[in-house]
Amino acid sequence: MVLLLIVAGLGVVILLTILFAPHIRKYAAGGVCKSLGRLDGKTVLITGANTGIGKETALDLALRGARVIIACRDVNKGEEAAAGIRAVYPNAQVEVRELDLADTCSIRAFAQNLLRDINQLHVLINNAGVMMCPYMKTIDGFEMQIGVNHLGHFLLTYLLIGLLKRSAPARIVVVSSLAHNFGWIRFHDLHSQGSYNSGLAYCQSKLANVLFARELARRLKGSSVTVNSVHPGTVNSELTRHSTLMTILFTVLTMFLKTPREGAQTSVYCAVAEELHSISGKHFSDCAPAFVALQGRSEETARRLWDVSCEHLGIEWE
Repeated sequence: MVLLLIVAGLGVVILLTILFAPHIRKYAAGGVCKSLGRLDGKTVLITGANTGIGKETALDLALRGARVIIACRDVNKGEEAAAGIRAVYPNAQVEVRELDLADTCSIRAFAQNLLRDINQLHVLINNAGVMMCPYMKTIDGFEMQIGVNHLGHFLLTYLLIGLLKRSAPARIVVVSSLAHNFGWIRFHDLHSQGSYNSGLAYCQSKLANVLFARELARRLKGSSVTVNSVHPGTVNSELTRHSTLMTILFTVLTMFLKTPREGAQTSVYCAVAEELHSISGKHFSDCAPAFVALQGRSEETARRLWDVSCEHLGIEWE
């Protein structure tokens, strides 16, 4: 009897899911960037744009006339992404450059070559990331998630900030996550050497993204360079590749997740929306202002993280 009830219940759930599938998908898709803004003559740099929401962001901005630079570790995958963009839009101005955010030498070499080859940069989208990977370290000895998601992008932005200022008005978009709500900056053990939980390390790195965006915005006030962070939504992408459980869950719940194109909408919105030309230091999701956790609004924590980041990277950034 109990088994029959369970089977019947599952049948009802499946039937309702099928019946309401269009409505579920519409809700899961979230906000859409409605801006018709063009980027003709503008240069955009997107990290990790060889796959997922980064690739979709690159496609959208290329269609708006931008020169798009895909910065990624795997150049072959980057070229495949670029070819895919050109297949959709033959006139796309898209190029691929090698950048390994887990290696500060690679970041510095990338920036040096870029500064040699271009004289303007109007949009920087810090999109690349790693999620819930096993414990490992970057080339420089940083825990991988805080190293790539935060410190790597911190250094890249530092090296390119002069060019962004000279190209103003310019925008910086930092891809964070709703996961920042569950994160805390563990200053006593930033690199999880005492203990490591892949989920908590990810949350810490996403909180660091929010704090970095807010502190950088404060420091850039009056420069015509804006900085905002975004939560792309729960996106069905390769980001979950390090977690078997997350991969299984995402496979089962595909209908309730955003596609990479849907997940890219808020990044695109923050890069092009006319109404955001002077908005800085804010957090967005579904193309609208979004809630920031209390720990993500702490100016003291943001400034301390800034100083610690500079110390780790051996730089001075006032």
